[in-house]
Amino acid sequence: FAEIGVGRAVLELLSYRVPNPLYLPKGNLFGHPLDSPVNLPPWLSEKDADYYATQFQITGITGALNYYRNFDRNWELSAPWWKSQIKVPVKFAMGDLDLVYTMPGMKDYIHNGGFKRDVPFLEEALVINGVSHWIHQEIPDQINQLLFDFFSKFH
Repeated sequence: FAEIGVGRAVLELLSYRVPNPLYLPKGNLFGHPLDSPVNLPPWLSEKDADYYATQFQITGITGALNYYRNFDRNWELSAPWWKSQIKVPVKFAMGDLDLVYTMPGMKDYIHNGGFKRDVPFLEEALVINGVSHWIHQEIPDQINQLLFDFFSKFH
């Protein structure tokens, strides 16, 4: 990210809406040339984008990247729970443009039994069309309603 700056990298990531696995070729980060303007999604105002970019320029992006740098160690630390199931009621929602959803094997896992095997009380795995990784910011009213409806069943 040094070659483009942290602020630009944050804007690129927040704006990423490609329904394919993430591909980051040198000089063409997130699918378009580095000298082209970033087209912000409708849910992200210029003011908010500037705020995020400024904050990351001040603090850096090391903390966020350390999660990914530590991936192997996280697997080692969580090894005792490898075959554990999540046994609480769950409703899952993500966007079909989420770069996690487009990772190899993820759609199969979610829709063809793997997710339900690991989360036996999964009520629904909802994939919302036209929404990316920042689902709670893109469609906040719909997500709030989903949460309200889900939790209302338990009172």
